[in-house]
Amino acid sequence: MFGAMRDGQGIGLAAVQVGQLYRIFVTEVPRDKPRVFINPQIVQTSLETESFEEGCLSIPGVNADVVRPSAVKVQAWNEKGKPFNLSTEGLLARVIQHELDHLGGKLFIDHVGAKKKERLLKEYYRHVSV
Repeated sequence: MFGAMRDGQGIGLAAVQVGQLYRIFVTEVPRDKPRVFINPQIVQTSLETESFEEGCLSIPGVNADVVRPSAVKVQAWNEKGKPFNLSTEGLLARVIQHELDHLGGKLFIDHVGAKKKERLLKEYYRHVSV
């Protein structure tokens, strides 16, 4: 999964994005180590939120501002089967939320209004039909 993520120049990738129906995602955020999250669950989020432009390897060429909690606490297992807890904020917190959305069948465009989502999908279809 790390190879596919890096090939796509991404910083996170969920197993479902590469056709694997497992509750796993990986991250490689600048200034952080590569991480594996197996059966992740967010157990706490901050009350503070922030807007940030997101994109996705599943819908290339499309970006939109998405509001998410600024910080999260996540429980998961690593690639060695060891459980861990991680409290983080900033970009890693956002990537965790984004990738966990994939495991629940959501895309970042599901966090914007209906009209904006329709516009983004049209933009995507124009991008892929070129």
